[in-house]
Amino acid sequence: MTRFDLSRRGLLKGGAALGAFGLASGVLPIRLAHAAPLTIGIVYVGPRDDFGWNQAHAVAAEALKAIPDVTVVEEENVPETDAVSKSMESMIQLDGAGLIFATSFGYFDPFMLQMAEKYPDVQFRHAAGLWSDKNPKNAGSYYGYLDQAHYVNGVAAGLSTTSNKIGFVAAKPIGTVLLNINSVLMGARKTNPNATVQVIFTGEWSMPVREAEATNALIDAGCDVITCHVDSPKVVIETAEGRGVKTCGHNASQAPLAPKGFITGAEYKWITIYSQFADMLSKGETLPNFVRGGYDTDYVQNTAYGAGASPEAIAAADAAKADMKALKPVFVGPLKDNAGNEVIPAGTEHPPYDVWLEQTGFLVDGVVGSIT
Repeated sequence: MTRFDLSRRGLLKGGAALGAFGLASGVLPIRLAHAAPLTIGIVYVGPRDDFGWNQAHAVAAEALKAIPDVTVVEEENVPETDAVSKSMESMIQLDGAGLIFATSFGYFDPFMLQMAEKYPDVQFRHAAGLWSDKNPKNAGSYYGYLDQAHYVNGVAAGLSTTSNKIGFVAAKPIGTVLLNINSVLMGARKTNPNATVQVIFTGEWSMPVREAEATNALIDAGCDVITCHVDSPKVVIETAEGRGVKTCGHNASQAPLAPKGFITGAEYKWITIYSQFADMLSKGETLPNFVRGGYDTDYVQNTAYGAGASPEAIAAADAAKADMKALKPVFVGPLKDNAGNEVIPAGTEHPPYDVWLEQTGFLVDGVVGSIT
């Protein structure tokens, strides 16, 4: 947090509101009457240069700044407490923000929802699929399905491993994380039927010491390709690179961290959503409350191939990207979980965006590890 950020908060007047506009039933209250300048506020839970979740949003913010008549106000290292409410209120009162992007999971309830009720003439959007029609109509969620890009990671990893063991450092065993793990395995099995994925859960989104320990443990167990789902993959990638092990990234580009072993990575492409929203508001159009997408909507992408990617891996990964853009099903029965239970019967398939995939609570057969 900078001294400037502190002074911004200090200038706030408790309980002040920008307007007296009420919520119209079922209708978003704010539409700009004509193309007009727009100030966008973006709040990050960590540093903008974390090589992970926050950096993925910050990259999009930089691209937004190049759009005519768009001003971007940012604040980093804002915890998931009342501090984020103060940050958002500062952006509204001092900078005139008409759109707020709250980028961390814990910002949504109660903080962003409370601010949306207090400022009905400001649009609030949250980077997860949490919004429902019971929430304020000037709030909403946006989301990119990174499992599609992790499937591409897996396809490349399957052709990059010689031990047939891919290591996965994961934060928490929630649906989104489990789906990414399973997608890596499904991709790896596409190119290497003998591949397995070994997973270690650290229990936290950001725990560098545990992430390093987990990476080393997976390498010691014979994994020669490492990937992850943690907020900042920096420690995982650097640890693996230091031990001469190949890697696939997550959230943003970690290519500079692994000049010898980086293969590719699963990246969010938030700029697609951010620029769409900015354009709609500048034209006085109504923002959707919930948007989601993957490769087919240009909401996710894979990092440019690194030195760790062989020509065979690149060709297979490129083909996998085309499959994802065409929404080709990845999870097709018969398929068992790693406890031997059938989870997808023969003749059944689950295409991308299937709600069942989002709510999965199991690890597929071939993933070595447990859900705790």
